[in-house]
Amino acid sequence: MEAAKTKELRALAVRIRMAALDAIHSLGSGHLGGAMSIADVLAVLYGREMNIDVNNPKQPDRDKLVCSKGHAGPAVYGTLAVKGFFPYEELKTLNRPGTRLPSHCDRNKTPGVDMTTGSLGQGTSLACGMALGDKLKGRSSRVFLIVGDGESNEGQVWEALAFASAKKLDNLVVLLDWNKRQLDGWTEDVYPMGDYVAKFEAFGFDTVKVNGNDVEAVAEALEHTRQGSGRPCAIVLDTTKGAGIQEVADTVMNHSLTVSDEQYERWTAQLKAQLAELEG
Repeated sequence: MEAAKTKELRALAVRIRMAALDAIHSLGSGHLGGAMSIADVLAVLYGREMNIDVNNPKQPDRDKLVCSKGHAGPAVYGTLAVKGFFPYEELKTLNRPGTRLPSHCDRNKTPGVDMTTGSLGQGTSLACGMALGDKLKGRSSRVFLIVGDGESNEGQVWEALAFASAKKLDNLVVLLDWNKRQLDGWTEDVYPMGDYVAKFEAFGFDTVKVNGNDVEAVAEALEHTRQGSGRPCAIVLDTTKGAGIQEVADTVMNHSLTVSDEQYERWTAQLKAQLAELEG
């Protein structure tokens, strides 16, 4: 990938983090840690990989995103706002009466959201159904699924993955956000799942593991998924929960955090400094 494009995607990831922080601060609290960890993969998907049209977000042949860890909705909303699916100022209506931006992603409310999610595990089944439907209709589009590592404790995730492999859904790309923390602690302490790469491979997936907070590594991994192995693909994203804001990353229990005005100003200044360095 050209250096200019890499810098562009890194800047987009910072903008997504700023947008998610804006939304969560407007409410006073929210799922900040898991929103920050997927900003880089969202930047690559919406800045390079996905076939989408902001002026026609419902076009049948578009690529689709299912963010199964629906509590990370602020990161998805931030991405859509930055890309122009709806006005940026609407982020400040997050989870308020009458909003188009509920706490968890809702395809019936938010322009650009392809599937309603939030009940952990179910997004995987939904993504498999969408991928199968597209194949049966002869579409060339792909479905990208973001699933959490804590979420992968759910048996439904693995049932759906077995289905994807059995049906040879090579238009499905699973992106596991391995940020190593979940609601109530470290994933290894709560419910250790072993080697995710080995698990995906055992389920018949073409699998790679990369630094999920490195846009260049993510882009290269997504390029690999276009090679057409005839199997569904999985990318294990080795990420940091709270990535991009060191103070958040250093907070062990950072699944959901309150964001004071003072914290917001400090963290926004840090992100603006990162953006200035990239765009200066």
